[in-house]
Amino acid sequence: MHTLEGVTPGQQRQALGMSLLAFTVCFAVWTIFSIIGVRIKQELGLSETQFGLLVATPVLTGSISRIFLGILTEQYGGRIMFPIQMVTTAVAAFLLSMAETYPMFLLAALGVGLAGGSFIIGIAYVSRWYEAKAQGTALGIFGVGNMGAAVTNFGAPFLVVAFGWQQTAQIYAGVLLAMAVIFWVFTKDDPVLVAQRKSGGKRPSALMQLEPLKDPQVWRFATYYFFVFGAFVALASWLPRYYTGAYGLDLQTAGMLAAAYSLPASIFRALGGWMSDKWGARFVMYLTFIISLVCLFALSYPETRYIVSGIEGPIEFSFGIGVAPFAILTIGLGFVMSLGKAAVYKHIPVYYPHHVGSVGGLVGMIGGLGGFVLPITFGIMNDLTGVWTSCFMLMFLIVLVSTIWMHLAIRRMERRKYPQLADERHLSDLPDTPYPASQAR
Repeated sequence: MHTLEGVTPGQQRQALGMSLLAFTVCFAVWTIFSIIGVRIKQELGLSETQFGLLVATPVLTGSISRIFLGILTEQYGGRIMFPIQMVTTAVAAFLLSMAETYPMFLLAALGVGLAGGSFIIGIAYVSRWYEAKAQGTALGIFGVGNMGAAVTNFGAPFLVVAFGWQQTAQIYAGVLLAMAVIFWVFTKDDPVLVAQRKSGGKRPSALMQLEPLKDPQVWRFATYYFFVFGAFVALASWLPRYYTGAYGLDLQTAGMLAAAYSLPASIFRALGGWMSDKWGARFVMYLTFIISLVCLFALSYPETRYIVSGIEGPIEFSFGIGVAPFAILTIGLGFVMSLGKAAVYKHIPVYYPHHVGSVGGLVGMIGGLGGFVLPITFGIMNDLTGVWTSCFMLMFLIVLVSTIWMHLAIRRMERRKYPQLADERHLSDLPDTPYPASQAR
């Protein structure tokens, strides 16, 4: 475990606060296409599949870049990597405003997607400022930066109406550039990096950082994150289009309702971190999956008309979810997803304290790929089925499979490790020794 000798609570709060602010700004930029994409779709006459690809493209870059940014952050520290990532993304966001054709928009979206890599930079940076028993809460608070999606869904529609989507992209670029400067000025190098410099120790190699990715358990955590984070990003980007298409709402109203989903899906991540510290990440994951299944089952049911052969003739009635119940269900879904996001990342610094960057990067990459694949799939399913609720049907199946797989894997693992506890229902989700055991001792 890394040393925190000489680190004050004030320094911890400053590192966490600045990382949270930077991540919020980056996440707002990362989801910008959820709003300006609707206007671009109208201007270019895009199909649902093309729109889904446009919205999902930034998520692809943000996902793939996480594993590399995680390794670089382990080597050079978050204080330098965060500003570099933000400046690069700001340039891409500014160039976005000059795009005119669909291929140019996709190319610009790849550059904007680097904003999503900010997550693993912050995870690796913040985790080094806290001891293990407090990391769940600290990383949960940092994860509240997901509310950047709510900022975009709420504020960007008004910017688009007032200034146009091109100027909105330029405003976002300017804010991101300013945030890069602020972060550099008001942060310090993390304790691990400082200790390495004092001792003259070598930075861990990229190959060494990738070593734990051979562990199947890493990939199990990644599949959980595919839903709790990937589906969150997908819905944050998809809901404005869903509200305008399925319910015929204007863009401003659709954006505010989408923000109502994104906000609890972000701010309660801190609660999820605290719950994971107190009751265990495994308990929180079960809670997340079970409640998600209930919400998604209700959301999956399309508006349906029934005709029953009655005694005196046909009896017609219909069933469907109105805007208000739909919004309530999505807000509830977002809430438990926020708990699940924190629970997944509670595991990583505990199981892999020496490889937070690489392991966290892989988990974040797989989760982010969910945010890339799902919007495209939503668009394809809309085009093929013509049913708006098909996106929720797909997510219900994903969660159902994940829940069953998680439970069977956990029980099999625990029975293999502790045969005498095969009948116990409450087993610890903490490892005997962090990976690798030789380094943890």
